[in-house]
Amino acid sequence: MSEGRTLVLLRHGRTAWNHALRVQGQIDVDLDDEGRAQAARVAPVLAALEPTLIWCSDLQRTRETVAPLAAATGLPVTYDRRLREVHLGEREGLTHAEYAVLAPEEFAQFRHGVYDVAPGAETTAQLRERTVAAMRDLLAALAPGETGVAVSHGGAIRVAVGALLGWPDDVFHSLRGLANTGWVVLAEDTHGGRLRLQAYNRTAADHAP
Repeated sequence: MSEGRTLVLLRHGRTAWNHALRVQGQIDVDLDDEGRAQAARVAPVLAALEPTLIWCSDLQRTRETVAPLAAATGLPVTYDRRLREVHLGEREGLTHAEYAVLAPEEFAQFRHGVYDVAPGAETTAQLRERTVAAMRDLLAALAPGETGVAVSHGGAIRVAVGALLGWPDDVFHSLRGLANTGWVVLAEDTHGGRLRLQAYNRTAADHAP
């Protein structure tokens, strides 16, 4: 029997906008000093999983996050815009406090992970379609027993995890948000080929000696 494949879904490190609770969406924001330190800490932990493929969102905060992992593994990185964060339309750039004052009911739904409410935003269905397509393509590119890493974003990963596991549309809301450089492990069931949730929101601190 062939070995199952494994997907590791890593959220990017912290940005100044994360720290200030500012809505990022697809605005291209750099990591801050703490985010770069987080990326450096997580790289050897994920390198120890011996991935054979690394894919990454094309936004700067994920590019900076993946760089130490690429250096630690010696692997090239495939950049895929399908792994970008959800586009949040007119609300990108607002702080949470500004958003809450501007549209309190809408903000409450946004905090719950209902992204469709933001004017001009990408729908959850659109986000799910593109992220799942990218992650399934990564999985298909792996040989039996191999591990692939996808570096993406908190909202994108949260929605994709529920879809990849076959959950009903709204069940992903039960997942807490990932920490910066937190990751998810989805392992393939060799008996039926389905993905199973092996770990959620693991961090480098969990592996500290």
